[in-house]
Amino acid sequence: MTHGLHIDPLLRALADPTRLRIMRLLSTMELAVGELAQVLGQSQPRVSRHVKILCDALLAERRKEGSWVFLKAAIGEQRAPSLGVATARLLAAAEQDDAAFAAQCAEDRRHLAAIRAARETAAATYFARHAEEWDQIRSLLTAEEPVEAALAVALGDDLGVLLDIGTGTGRMAELFGARATHVTAIDKSPDMLRIARSRLQDLPAGHVDLVQGDFTALPLADAAFDTVLFHQVLHYAQAPELVLAEAARVARPGARLAIVDLAAHAHEELRSAHAHARLGFSDEQMLHLFTEAGFAADPAVALAGGQLTVKIWTGRRIGAPVPLHTIEALSR
Repeated sequence: MTHGLHIDPLLRALADPTRLRIMRLLSTMELAVGELAQVLGQSQPRVSRHVKILCDALLAERRKEGSWVFLKAAIGEQRAPSLGVATARLLAAAEQDDAAFAAQCAEDRRHLAAIRAARETAAATYFARHAEEWDQIRSLLTAEEPVEAALAVALGDDLGVLLDIGTGTGRMAELFGARATHVTAIDKSPDMLRIARSRLQDLPAGHVDLVQGDFTALPLADAAFDTVLFHQVLHYAQAPELVLAEAARVARPGARLAIVDLAAHAHEELRSAHAHARLGFSDEQMLHLFTEAGFAADPAVALAGGQLTVKIWTGRRIGAPVPLHTIEALSR
């Protein structure tokens, strides 16, 4: 949290050319420590020491994702009180007015461009490796375009603070990011988060947070989001009632919930081949899930066109979720 900024550690942290370069890089995008080391041409342990100083001074924030540690700036117009805002403006002005510093920052960004290209290559390789799996699932479903168009209508134009649970490739965060004041995209898989990071890296710095976590225990604050979205995710849940209880916990009063998933079906092969825990959902099941979690459900929207029907269920948070021990009893 940047409310604890103090001038002495702040100035000490900035009194090093490498740390100034790191802060300018982080103003562009979130980066892994290893990626920073690659850009800066320094060893990872050395860069880690610089990162610790910046984090201790509350100028940057660390986030662990699998075996990787990612860094993002903790200051800026949208992130910090006056001292943090002034620091961000000072660093931007330094790059504008100091020719030598500007040249170094430009060179760093050229190296950064190579890293971004490598991310895109890694994403393409991943999809090439799994193309047959994706194609098999897609062949059963309604085309993506009408589903996305119907979801856009259901969500509306002002999403406020958006939570995309099970973001996968980041497609929903990319599609609806402009309608939100901020996006948090969460996924359990570090591999999928790397794909999402490649897709979302051109969005404004600080607009999207990518978080690793499980949908049954979201590492997020209570009542923090205006819109909560599950896109083709809930069928992986062994206990969807627990997942929706967590969604309700992080949703503000009046927050919108949207679930895009499969209508109830009998394709048993999806359990063994693609780890689907649920063979879709009926409207009655979804109404029960919404009600128990404290959401008022709207009429469902059905999108047929493939062997499997895709449905969109939406609702609004109207009350407190059912206590966890009650949910667990219901799931037995």
